[in-house]
Amino acid sequence: MYNILIVDDSKDDVFLLLRELKKNGLDIKHKQVDTEETLLTALEDDEWDLVISDHNMPCYSSAEALATVKEFNPDLPVIIVSGDITENTAVNAMNAGAQDYVMKENLARLVPAIEREIRESESRHEKRKTEKDLEHLTVHDNLTGLANREHFEKCIHSTLNDSKAHKTTHTLMTLDLDQFKIINDTSGHVAGDELLKLVSLVLLRQTNSVDTVARLGADEFGILLKNTNKEEAFDLAETIQEHIKDLQFSWQGKPFTTSVSIGVVSINQQTQSVQGLMSCVDMACNTAKEKGHDGIQWFSEEDPEYQQRRNEMQWVGKIKQAIKDDHFVLHFQPMQGFQAHCHGEHGEFLVRLNDNGRLVFPGEFIPAAERYRLMPMLDRWVVKNAFKYLSESGLGFKDEGTFFINLSGNSLSDKSFFNDIRAMLKQYSIKPNRICLEITETAAIDNLSDAVEFISEIRDEGFKFALDDFGAGMSSFSYLKTIPVDYLKIDGSFVLNLLTDPIDRGIVEACNTIGHAAGLQTIAEFVEDQATADALKEIGVDFGQGFGIQKPGPLT
Repeated sequence: MYNILIVDDSKDDVFLLLRELKKNGLDIKHKQVDTEETLLTALEDDEWDLVISDHNMPCYSSAEALATVKEFNPDLPVIIVSGDITENTAVNAMNAGAQDYVMKENLARLVPAIEREIRESESRHEKRKTEKDLEHLTVHDNLTGLANREHFEKCIHSTLNDSKAHKTTHTLMTLDLDQFKIINDTSGHVAGDELLKLVSLVLLRQTNSVDTVARLGADEFGILLKNTNKEEAFDLAETIQEHIKDLQFSWQGKPFTTSVSIGVVSINQQTQSVQGLMSCVDMACNTAKEKGHDGIQWFSEEDPEYQQRRNEMQWVGKIKQAIKDDHFVLHFQPMQGFQAHCHGEHGEFLVRLNDNGRLVFPGEFIPAAERYRLMPMLDRWVVKNAFKYLSESGLGFKDEGTFFINLSGNSLSDKSFFNDIRAMLKQYSIKPNRICLEITETAAIDNLSDAVEFISEIRDEGFKFALDDFGAGMSSFSYLKTIPVDYLKIDGSFVLNLLTDPIDRGIVEACNTIGHAAGLQTIAEFVEDQATADALKEIGVDFGQGFGIQKPGPLT
């Protein structure tokens, strides 16, 4: 049965029309209307397969009826029936969206026209639905239904233009689920997807219809808040965090703690670009995550901390390229033995970067390498080139001497790093007991289990190990029972004022005494003059290192 809406002011004409349709076997249900108001009401109240409009009505023309129908539903077919219509008028009606026109003296043509247009209408409807679905997919995330990154950035661009034109203030947030990987790894991606959907609902419920909520990555979301200041944004961020904590998410009986780290920035007249804004808010979110899960961090592009982190980000590409192009260089700083039993050459390899002829010291690039976990890559370069130098110079084959190489805490956690060192040792065939790998006391304590495992394995291979910056930690002495090392390098901050500060001297003496009691040799850093060297020798420290002994220099 077809549901047909008839626009006609004559009941007699409608009767004749219906009789013709039924005579030709068409099963229909119909409704007659004759004004714009009744037409709109009928369109809203029911689903229609087709509209038939009389052409000549004194109060409401077929052109007006056609415009009303097409505005309401462009896919709904309209056929115009007339006893007197010129060819020009008929063409204009077809151009305006009418599917066909039929003369009243030839109503037999109406039935096949109706059947044809309903079939084509269904085809047009399916095509338009497919187009809408495709259009939806281009701007929405398939899993959550939220806006996707591309659409989100377009919204930010529009908002930024509005801010500059009308001096308005808006807020941008990025949100990163904490420890989402644990859920994916332990319960599978289906569980992770379910959590993402729940989080999406939280975000939609806490925001307004004028705001834009998007999924930007695997576990990352964005919120664009219109006409919102810093205080309002922080209140919302805290509310979102509370609701996400309260999700009580569990999968197959296993509960998970849920929390989110949030970065927040303002969009105002001073905002330079969408790219700069996204960089700033992403960095704010990463900072919130680094400072502890469930944090909120506000950044502006003028913040010193943001500027520092942006500078570090710029170093990331430089470091990777320098390793690839072999632009790092090794320097060497000799140590001096203070006691009679100190035999053989001792010294430390130090890394520098040749940046287009400018020698860059570690203080500029190491913080970025540590923050973005590039240190294992850099440590591998240093170890390889130190081993190569010791092999080519012959120093790695001597019976005496120790050469120190710094490692980062990140490298201790890299499960393949130990095997790579073994492979390099085999490649260059040097004696492992000529090498002393060192790590700072703080890094060792922060990665205690990894440190103990790595040091034990490396010493089993014949390498030596040193604990750098010893004394800087609050529990230095107690950790000596846990961490198996051969050397203690006494933190230079105590050595610098050794001659003038009795407390610093006492700390140096204590470190030296405890180190010797543990069967270790001691090294004092930051030895700046001969008087300090003499005092260290008197205390009983084994070795000294610093500018007062010799400055670092290129390998020869």
